[in-house]
Amino acid sequence: MKPCAIVLLNFNGEAVLPSFLPSVVANSQYEVWLIDNASTDGSLSYVKDNFPTVSLISLSTNHGFTGGYNLGLAQLQDRFAQFILLNTDVEVTPGWDVQLQEFLEKNEAYAAVQPKILSWKDKSSFDYAGAGGGFLDGLGYPYCRGRLLDYLEQDYGQYNDTCDVDWASGACLAIRASDYFAQQGFDAGFFAHMEEIDLCWRLRKSGRKIGYLGSVTVYHLGGATLDRGSSKKLYLNIRNSLSMLYKNVGLPRFIATVVVKGVMEGAAALNYLRQGKGDFAKAILQGYGDFFASQKSSTPNQLGIPAIPSVGPVRFVLGHYLFRGVRKFTDL
Repeated sequence: MKPCAIVLLNFNGEAVLPSFLPSVVANSQYEVWLIDNASTDGSLSYVKDNFPTVSLISLSTNHGFTGGYNLGLAQLQDRFAQFILLNTDVEVTPGWDVQLQEFLEKNEAYAAVQPKILSWKDKSSFDYAGAGGGFLDGLGYPYCRGRLLDYLEQDYGQYNDTCDVDWASGACLAIRASDYFAQQGFDAGFFAHMEEIDLCWRLRKSGRKIGYLGSVTVYHLGGATLDRGSSKKLYLNIRNSLSMLYKNVGLPRFIATVVVKGVMEGAAALNYLRQGKGDFAKAILQGYGDFFASQKSSTPNQLGIPAIPSVGPVRFVLGHYLFRGVRKFTDL
């Protein structure tokens, strides 16, 4: 069995691959694989013509981030001890893959680890997706060292450490193959967004740890598939957040959390309507509606089984952000 494979998932990535794939091929020691989600642009031809060392797995249908990785990685099962899942819009640095692989190899208690993720557009600033390691508050809202809600910190080495986190970013996620398949991979019902948070939560509930390695840096463009200001992304985040909570916390906590989230997110929907952003208000309502319509096919966490606690510092990050004016993780 080989130690590691770097695996990218592509869907119509012709616009970003020329800017980012060269750095991956040039700076990586391990094999690079690309799973294609039935792209209709010229991205596959670009890879074949310019990077013959990149191995390809072609899917006949777009299965989203979750299904695409699940189906593609299943073809690599028993061939690699670890996978590094990497977005197609990430620029990497020399030695990045070896350091991530060696971290997991040397630390048996850890199922997954992410590097420090900075913005490709502003390389002095943290990136939205993962930043300096991810956490969850008491309502299941994700936040990061280096990123609270939409506020991004400048990087001056404050998160160059190594630490435990609640979740590692899917933009650059090194994970043991055995742990990935033990959890049956990503929840395919998510399609995209928050799937890595759910997977890391399930891993932590199984007794595994999630790590952050600040000595490794990558740069993420972000928004290559769905911009953060997209109503479709808001819909997926609302629906998938509810699904994640439903599976991972006890039923009493789930009910209490949904009541609080429902009031807050209902108020957000009304605010969107006042701003003339009806598509965003609809996204919130549709997220709740689709979750409740589909919950019969999901399995809730059993009554009385406690959810594993967050390793983060706060219960309600939104309250600190809105009422205390906190913008930096170190001020929580």
